[in-house]
Amino acid sequence: MRPRVGHIEFINCLPLYYGLVKKQVLWDVELTKDTARELSHKLMEEKLDICPIPSIEYARHWRELVLLPGLSVSCDGPVTSIFLVSKVPIHELNGRKIALTNTSRTSQVLLKIILHDKYHIESEYVESPPNLGSMLLDADAALLIGNEALAIHYKAPEGLYAYDLGVEWKALTQQKMVFAVWVARKKFAQEKLQLVRDVQHSFVDSMQYSITHVDQVAEDAARWEVFDANFLKAYFTTLRFGFDQEYQQGLMEYYRRAQALGHIAEIPELNFLEV
Repeated sequence: MRPRVGHIEFINCLPLYYGLVKKQVLWDVELTKDTARELSHKLMEEKLDICPIPSIEYARHWRELVLLPGLSVSCDGPVTSIFLVSKVPIHELNGRKIALTNTSRTSQVLLKIILHDKYHIESEYVESPPNLGSMLLDADAALLIGNEALAIHYKAPEGLYAYDLGVEWKALTQQKMVFAVWVARKKFAQEKLQLVRDVQHSFVDSMQYSITHVDQVAEDAARWEVFDANFLKAYFTTLRFGFDQEYQQGLMEYYRRAQALGHIAEIPELNFLEV
C-alpha cells in the first residue's frame, strides 16, 4: 500500500517537497496538499497516515500520534512569514480588535502568548480569511502567515507597523520556535513501522537535498511566485527544518506558556518514532 501523506501547500514547506520531486519519491506515496490546519483534521479523521500539522495540534492529540524525528518548520529569531500588522504600535493594542488569519492555529496562540506575556495586554480576537485590506477594515491589527506575510516582509506597507513573531518570541524567551511538526498516527506507525520509517527518511533526505541546492530551489520557485530568487533564497535559509534538542526545548516552552493561558489542557510528551 502507498501511505497517505499530507503536504502543506504554503511556500515554507517547498524545500521538503522539492527534494521529493527531484528524487521521484512521490511515486511511492499518495500525496494530499492543503493547509496545516486542514491536514490535521484529515489526519485525526484517519483520512491521512502521515503529515505535517500545527505544533499546537500535536499538543491536543499527542496520545494518538508519534513525531517523526528531524523534521519541523521552525525559526531561530526572524521567520519573515508570520507577521502582526498593526495600525498602532503593538503596546497600544490593549482592548483593541485583532483579526487572526484562519489558516494557522499555532501562530494564533503564539501571538496571544506574546501579547500577554511580553506586553501584558489583552485584546479582542476575531478569525478572518487572510486578506490584509479586509482584515483591517474592522480591526486594528491583523495576523498573517505564509505568502501574505512574506509580502509584508518583501515590501513593508506604508503607515502600518509590522512585527515578526519569530523575533518577538526570541526576545521574550531566548528560545527557538517550532511552528509545525511531522507526525504519523500511532496506530498506523505500529502496524506499518518500516513504511513510516521509509517516509521519514525520504523527507529528511529531501530537506538535506534542498538545503544543498537552495539556489536552484529558489530559482525554480521564483518562476511561479511574485518574489524574486534572491528573496526566496534568503527566506529558505532563514527557516529551519530540523528538530534537534534546542528546538524541542523551544517547543516545550511554547507548550508551557500555552497551557498556562488555557490554550491547551496539558503539556504533552514528545514521543518520537524510533528510526
